[in-house]
Amino acid sequence: MPTTPEQTASMPGEGRGKASRSGDQPMPQYLALRDQIAEGIELGKLPPGARLPSERRLQTDSGAARGTIREALFQLEAEGLIYRRDRSGWYVSPPPVTYDPTRWAGFMTYVSEQGRTPATETLSTEELPAPPAVADIFRVAPGTRLFVVSRRRLIDGRPVLVERITVDPKLAPGLFEHSLDGSLTQILSKNYGLSVARNRVTMRPCALVKSAADGLGVKAGTPGLLVVRTSFDKTGRVVEYDQEYWRHDAIRIHVDLDVT
Repeated sequence: MPTTPEQTASMPGEGRGKASRSGDQPMPQYLALRDQIAEGIELGKLPPGARLPSERRLQTDSGAARGTIREALFQLEAEGLIYRRDRSGWYVSPPPVTYDPTRWAGFMTYVSEQGRTPATETLSTEELPAPPAVADIFRVAPGTRLFVVSRRRLIDGRPVLVERITVDPKLAPGLFEHSLDGSLTQILSKNYGLSVARNRVTMRPCALVKSAADGLGVKAGTPGLLVVRTSFDKTGRVVEYDQEYWRHDAIRIHVDLDVT
């Protein structure tokens, strides 16, 4: 389990850089620093949740310029090894959760099953005109008003994804009167008799758009993973259309298939 975020870990080999990765050519200073921190993470000297030394401390210990320090940190962030909290500093990323798109289990369920603590925050509920692409999914005319729910999902108190869920009001009138901080699928099933019989899931890398980035506390353009799930009932009607914008370091896709 992750250590407390307040724990500050000292870096291995502070003030020492490697001459090169191959031993033949000089290594850029930012990569030497990147390798020092990555090695500390790999060896467990910098455990998940540990706070890295401040940028000023790194600059003092390594003798590197501030730009070099930030280049090393940005490289580690792009690799998913560390992440930044506003006005708090840099932290070692916790282990990602495993997501199996072939298994029908909600976020709260599969996160809990992995010994982590899930939470959901409803950010907004709106009734909006459907753009042509979404209207086509629901088989309605463009401009038809649909329910849109925006939520933030957290694991162990850390925001990991922002989602935008679209539902047809004709299938779920009064939906916004319910608390949406739990399982929306269960609300649709218990209160409206809408059961999911089939899911279509697509995934692709993305750069987080500003609305998603703001919800996750990161800069717009930060690498992410877009997971789009369309849920159908047994008659083929769309029950919900969910666009999930994940932090790229928070999720690991795993599929176990029998080969016959």
